[in-house]
Amino acid sequence: MSKARTRVGPTGKRARMLDVDALLDDPDTGIIVCCGSGGVGKTTTSAALALRAAERGRKVVVLTIDPARRLAQSMGIEELDNTPRPVAAVDGTAGGHLDAMMLDMKRTFDEVVESQASPEKAQQILQNPFYIALSSSFAGTQEYMAMEKLGQIHGTSVADGTYDLIVVDTPPSRSALDFLDAPERLSSFLDGRFIRLMLAPARGPARLMSAGLGIITNALTRILGAQVLRDLQTFVSALDTVFGGFRQRAQRTYALLQAEGTAFLVVAAPEPDALREAAYFVERLSEDEMPVAGLIVNRASPAPLGRLSADEAMAAAERLRRQDPESPTAGMLRLHADQSRLVEREARLRRRFHAAHPQVATAVVPALAGDVHDLEGLRKIGELLAQGEQLTTSGA
Repeated sequence: MSKARTRVGPTGKRARMLDVDALLDDPDTGIIVCCGSGGVGKTTTSAALALRAAERGRKVVVLTIDPARRLAQSMGIEELDNTPRPVAAVDGTAGGHLDAMMLDMKRTFDEVVESQASPEKAQQILQNPFYIALSSSFAGTQEYMAMEKLGQIHGTSVADGTYDLIVVDTPPSRSALDFLDAPERLSSFLDGRFIRLMLAPARGPARLMSAGLGIITNALTRILGAQVLRDLQTFVSALDTVFGGFRQRAQRTYALLQAEGTAFLVVAAPEPDALREAAYFVERLSEDEMPVAGLIVNRASPAPLGRLSADEAMAAAERLRRQDPESPTAGMLRLHADQSRLVEREARLRRRFHAAHPQVATAVVPALAGDVHDLEGLRKIGELLAQGEQLTTSGA
């Protein structure tokens, strides 16, 4: 799904500009996933996109799996949790609305249990110590549950039309792509040798339990204790009977992420490390046939006023300094030169990214004077995203 405008830079070379409003307005856009390294403004970008889409007439829910609380604060919601909550003060003139929620990993896991088992069986599983450990802190559980929650929201929306756009804010750093691996990793875990070993007595007649399995079970009993082993076997059995369907649902969600209605936006700061990470995200998403809609470069340095280049400003500052060492104008010229060089450096970094990934449309958002802490700030970010900025391809 490519939503891009083309602008011509000073050298006559064409640059692809991300058309954010076209992406948001397209009724075929059903899911937008914002990903990128930590500290680049993914949460704010997700919220701003969701708000702008809602105020342009879409029925939107924004799901964050970033533990930061800025999203709730900026939307005027006291606290986000696993239940979508309406965002007040959204302009619904165009017929849209906005809900926000934050992934509660444990609660989502519990919901899977409660939906797949009888009340008695569910209670037994929920109280199992191995289940409690897995659902609270097992490596990768957050990504598994993000897939589950996204699938739940999408399924409900298709059934009753609650939402026509889901905006997903992902965890920071490269772990943001872990949810792409969730189905395979979960399948490997469920189909692993130890899981099959522990399930052997439950899946077949007792006579099929080999002497070797009996020796292993006896050894585990001595090491773990009979009660702990029973808890473990109960938990493993629950994985097979209750969570077997999760594997298929996660795989369906993976296919959903590859579908035409999904758009991945890679968010980065105008810094070498962040843009290297952005390149990694683009390459990995492309390898997995995920639809990359574009790159958003956040917090770009604003160009200084005036037409003086950095070298010209420094030369003028030096002349003034020789005439008057205390000249305030000389100091202002040096600041102008420093800012010009910073802007030029950031532009070079963007051009290099664009040269390596010419298929990726780009939007550049200038840094604001202060932090975004309310809906008005999110609206401003949304406006800047829609405006973008000319990305020339001159220079190296």
